[in-house]
Amino acid sequence: MTFTENAIFSAVEGLTEYLPVSSTGHLMMFQEWMNVNDSSIDTYLISIQFGAIMAVVFLYWERFIKNFSISFYSKLIVGFIPAAILGLLFDDFLETLLQTPAVVGVMLILVGLFLVFMDRWLKPGEKTVDSMSFKDAFVIGVVQSFAMIPGTSRSAASIAGALGCKLSKHSATEFSFFLAVPTLSAAAGYKMLKNWDELTSSALSDIAIGNVLSFITAAIAVKLFIGVVQKYGFAAFGIYRIIIGSIFLITLW
Repeated sequence: MTFTENAIFSAVEGLTEYLPVSSTGHLMMFQEWMNVNDSSIDTYLISIQFGAIMAVVFLYWERFIKNFSISFYSKLIVGFIPAAILGLLFDDFLETLLQTPAVVGVMLILVGLFLVFMDRWLKPGEKTVDSMSFKDAFVIGVVQSFAMIPGTSRSAASIAGALGCKLSKHSATEFSFFLAVPTLSAAAGYKMLKNWDELTSSALSDIAIGNVLSFITAAIAVKLFIGVVQKYGFAAFGIYRIIIGSIFLITLW
């Protein structure tokens, strides 16, 4: 993989991981458009999520480290459990979906249509991350699990689940960020351990560089996203998904 390819993939990962547009879907689209078929590409694309994960921990270090809370971490664990169980049960099926680009285009459009109307259908409440219940965390985790289908968006699913549990728009968005830490860490760690013997020194170097770049771009995206959602809502992201998904399907067919 060239440095330019690495820079593009890691920038796409960082910018899209926390937006409701599907980072996996965008990475698959760019892989298809750039015709990159490196033997370790699948592991690389998941492993550079570590940079995006650390961006959230860095930006919210007081929440994660300084103001340590057993209740907060317990809610993250409860929210993570559904994805962990379903991910292990359907690992082979999910691997097959990751090799089917058309699924990405279809899901980008379908979830995009949902986002266009989400502000009308899911009215935010007043719950915060601290006041939400463990039941809320579990429900959000279950909804997040739908994002295992490429092109769905973990961010979109978890935010929708949080709004359905009557979290405020700001808290729903932040909890989506927080829940990404255990969810993406487990996915990236599992993928690397599973394919460690296949990773060359060159592939590990690409992953290291990609994580640095995804950290930077994810930090920028997180800082901007909450303000955009608060001001404009989710419809704009839905329209973008419909357009980019349609373009992708046209290029495939």
